[in-house]
Amino acid sequence: MTVPLSYLEFHALFVLPPIAVLGWLAARRDDAWWGRDPLSAVAIVCLLAVVYTTPWDNLLIAEGVWWYGEGTVVATIWHAPVEEYLFFVLQPILAAFWLFQFPRLEDRSLSIPRGHRLVGVVAGLGVSGVGFLLLWTPSTFYLGAICFWAGPILAIQWGFGLTYLWEIRRTVAIGVIVPTLYLWVADRIAIGLGIWVISETHTTGYALVGLPLEEALFFLVTNVFVVQTVVLYLWLLERRHELPAIVPTPGGRRDETKPSDGSERDAS
Repeated sequence: MTVPLSYLEFHALFVLPPIAVLGWLAARRDDAWWGRDPLSAVAIVCLLAVVYTTPWDNLLIAEGVWWYGEGTVVATIWHAPVEEYLFFVLQPILAAFWLFQFPRLEDRSLSIPRGHRLVGVVAGLGVSGVGFLLLWTPSTFYLGAICFWAGPILAIQWGFGLTYLWEIRRTVAIGVIVPTLYLWVADRIAIGLGIWVISETHTTGYALVGLPLEEALFFLVTNVFVVQTVVLYLWLLERRHELPAIVPTPGGRRDETKPSDGSERDAS
């Protein structure tokens, strides 16, 4: 069966236009994030997304978790189409450019209680633990794969800045919710058109208005990755003068100079 829209046309219709509009707005607005630091954050997220997602994505395609409609892709590299690799880059840009419209950083010290860091690491690894258990049942394989894959990243992010992320939770929520909802709609349309097909064998069968639960979770988790990475990176840059005070020296000692307090400010 011929699919009316290709994967590349999907990008042209649903992904590139909002990126162009949001990027234009951020570049023109004085009260939005733009410039070297925010854009370097996006570049880092895109690089990490490609490196970390590529083997996972190809493994799931090889396992038959999803496949693509006839004539919908240009070419494949490994098991994934080139448009999939393009999505690894475009989705972070889309989510980050949306986040740029709501610039806010709390001027909080990088030094946070060890107990908070421990809670963040344990919570993230707990997500992986749940995912590992779900991998062994066919109907929960995709769900388990998402959780198992997501846990290490969440552990790193939450271990580094759980306290800070909680303090700016409204910004994080705004940054995550809107692009997630948008991509849910776009994904549902793509599935309906047959651009890609999700396996019934490897999914639970639960859906949100026709969107498989696993797909909804995937876009939620990946947008959380993007938003948390950007805000944590910009926070680190804002407070980089504190690093000698919190990072052990080669001799195992720390500079005990206490960071100065300041007021809330935006990233450059």
